[in-house]
Amino acid sequence: MLVVLAGNALFVPFSALLAASWAWRSRTPWRNIGFVRPANWLIVVAFGTLGGVAFKIAMKAVVMPLFGADPVNHAYHYLEGNTASLPGAIYAMTAGAGFGEETIFRGYLFERLGRLWGDSSPARLATVLLTSAYFGAVHYAVQGMTGAGQAAIVGLVFGTIYARTGRLVPLMVAHAAFDLTALALIFFGLESNVAHLIFTQP
Repeated sequence: MLVVLAGNALFVPFSALLAASWAWRSRTPWRNIGFVRPANWLIVVAFGTLGGVAFKIAMKAVVMPLFGADPVNHAYHYLEGNTASLPGAIYAMTAGAGFGEETIFRGYLFERLGRLWGDSSPARLATVLLTSAYFGAVHYAVQGMTGAGQAAIVGLVFGTIYARTGRLVPLMVAHAAFDLTALALIFFGLESNVAHLIFTQP
């Protein structure tokens, strides 16, 4: 597990590729790590995208202001108007976050922890809480406490959905849409405007 989780130190999303390789080599059914083919791709992509965009706006305009978060994400503020950095940022938010983080933090860790302590409701709750805390913690080094807090909340929401559905593809789409919306807000200099849609500046 430690080798899989440390994979992203080489490149993103190496951890997810290692998890997929482990599933293949161990003959773990793909369904067990959330890879279930959608019955209707169009519906999954449409609702996943709308859900991810709406979730990000709600986090920026309602949830994070309630916690007193700075309206500007200083860790990624360099992306404002920075067209040269867009390709790398888009790659990181689709392959890295959408595919990579969902494969690891929902699919792989839920399967491993489920093997460890079972599939009861208390066990699933523990898995959601533990993976959410870990998801928040890995965002701390780059984004600080605000980023870690936001990631933990996202982990709770996505983890709860995954615990109930066992399907990764909708979450991958929603996660990518969430992060790409964040990128758009930063790139176009709209962070403060959205952060003050509900709660005005003091």
